[in-house]
Amino acid sequence: MSGATPVLLAWSGGKDSSLALAKLSKDPSVCVRALVTAVTVGYDRISIHGVRRDLLERQAAAIGLPLIVAPLEPNAPNAAYEQAWAAALAEGTARFDGAKHVAYGDLFLEEVRAYRETQLRTLGYTPLYPIWGEDTAALAREFIKEGFRAVLTCVDTTQLDGKFAGRAFDEALLKEVPASVDPCGERGEFHTFVWAGPHMRETVSLVEGERVLRDERFQYCDFLAA
Repeated sequence: MSGATPVLLAWSGGKDSSLALAKLSKDPSVCVRALVTAVTVGYDRISIHGVRRDLLERQAAAIGLPLIVAPLEPNAPNAAYEQAWAAALAEGTARFDGAKHVAYGDLFLEEVRAYRETQLRTLGYTPLYPIWGEDTAALAREFIKEGFRAVLTCVDTTQLDGKFAGRAFDEALLKEVPASVDPCGERGEFHTFVWAGPHMRETVSLVEGERVLRDERFQYCDFLAA
C-alpha cells in the first residue's frame, strides 16, 4: 500500500497474533509486510507454543505473508533470545522497505510491554500494540464470532487443567474454563494455534497427535498436518 508504514508483526501462530493482524489490516496507515516468529531449533517448533514448523509455514502461506524465523536453542537465556530477535528484525528491515515498526498482540501485561519497549528502543524500532487494553472476554468472543478457528496447543497445568490441551477454542471452552483463567490466556494459562479464519485464504488441516507433559507443568498436545 503506497504511503503506508511498513510493519513487522511478532507472530506466535496463535489467536492474539491473528487478532492483531486483523486490526492492523483495517488500518490504511500501516501495512504488515512480514511475520516474525521465534522457533526452537532441534524441536523445530514455535517457541513456547510447541507448534511444528511445517504448520507455521503452511499458516503463513495461507495468510499470504513472508515468514522470518528467529532460531532459538532450547532453554535459551534472555540474552540469546534478544540476539536472535534482533537479527530477525534486521532481516525484516533489510527486506521490507526499511521497516522499523514492530507490532505485538499483547493485551495487558505491563512488564512484558516494558521489556519489549526497552529492547526495541535499543535497536531503534517503534512498537505497536493494536489490541492493547481491549476487554479480553469480549475479544475472545469476537475472535469466535468473526470466524477464526483455533486449538489449544499448550496448557500451564498450574493455572488450568491439562485436559484442555487439544481443545478447540470455542464458546464451549470459554464456558468451562475457571473464572481465574483469562479468556485469552494472557497470563500464559494456555497457548493456541489458528488454523482457519478470515485472514487466511485456505485452512490448515490438522490431526491431533500425542500429548506430552514437559517440566512437570506444561501439557502439550501435538498437532500434525492432515
